[in-house]
Order: sequence, then structure tokens, then C-alpha cells
Amino acid sequence: MTRILYIVRHARAEDGTLFMADHDRNLLPDGIMAAARMGHHLQSLHINPGLLVSSTAIRARDTARTMAEQLGFDLDTIEYDSELFEGGAKAYLAVVNSLPNSVDSAMIVGHNPDVSYFSEYLTHEQIGSLRKGAVVGIAFENIAWAEVSGRMGHVVLNVSPRDINQ
Repeated sequence: MTRILYIVRHARAEDGTLFMADHDRNLLPDGIMAAARMGHHLQSLHINPGLLVSSTAIRARDTARTMAEQLGFDLDTIEYDSELFEGGAKAYLAVVNSLPNSVDSAMIVGHNPDVSYFSEYLTHEQIGSLRKGAVVGIAFENIAWAEVSGRMGHVVLNVSPRDINQ
């Protein structure tokens, strides 16, 4: 059985200010549009994650919700994990390892540099720094989510909003 994890970097957000907590930054209008285009693109590829987990930061939540709308995913079932905000790759691995085996594909929406490091950790491939709004799909063959660790996956999708038609 193949399991696929979709790792998403949140779309373009406003710059932080002295009076705004980093956690509270909103998506910019072009970030919202890029997330919608990416969600529509994934839907056209028949990508239908069984579970969607997002960082609790506003920009990640809004990216997750916007993409989920395009994918036809029930917004009320999106899960939010505060550890995905500044928790490092270890927090992402904990989320993956806790996914139920009844789910063959899942999506995690988070932040750089964590999502880029985590993607490279899982695949041992040179992915580089993910662009804002980018999605990396990583496949795992014949293992349970709890067994996922470094160098076990391979990239099956790597796309950013710049790669799709506008």
C-alpha cells in the first residue's frame, strides 16, 4: 500500500510589524489567490487527502482552509496543531507518526524552514527552500504512518504557484 503525505508551505503573508505577533500575520490577497489556484490544481490532479492538519498560525490556517475549499474537503474536519508553529521538523514527524492508518493520504500545512527541512529529511532528496504556497507530495511504500522516518519516502509531486497556469 502506498501512503502519500502532502507538505504545504503557507501562501504569501503580510510582513510582521513591531505591534503584530508573528503568529497573527494574515495572508495577502495574492497569497489567497495563489492558495486557491494551488488547491484547484491539486483537485484537477484528483488529489483528495483523507486528513488535513495545519499550524495554528493565521496564515497557515487560511492557506489550509482556502486549499481545502478547492479540494472539496470539509473545513470543519481540518485539525490544527500548535506545535507546527516553530516546533521544528520533530513536530511535523510527530504529526505524521500519529496519523491513523485508515488514511492513505494526508496534508500538512506549515512554515519554512521546517517544511523544507522535513521534506528533505523524509526523502533525502535535494528539494531546497519551498516557495510560498508550494506543495511537495511524498510517497511511502508498505509502511504504517507510525513507522515513517528519515529517508523512507520519495517525491511524487513538487509544485509551486509559479509552476501552474494563472
